[in-house]
Amino acid sequence: MSHTAIMLLAGLALLIVLRLTIRDAARATRMFLVLWLVISIGNLLVGVMYAGYGWAEEAGIWLLVFGAPAAVALAARRIAP
Repeated sequence: MSHTAIMLLAGLALLIVLRLTIRDAARATRMFLVLWLVISIGNLLVGVMYAGYGWAEEAGIWLLVFGAPAAVALAARRIAP
């Protein structure tokens, strides 16, 4: 399994855990977005500094890694308040 797929699954797992443990869905979504932003930027920095990827290459992957779980979180918040 690729590292990108693992990160996407980790993001969805974090979202599920937060939505199940925090009663206020809006607060859980906000907390997820902040935590996931920090985690995904950390992943981007590791890719650039240690794995040898370029900034442009990593930025494209970061958009997917952060954006997909964030979009799911916002959609879930809108659908099921």
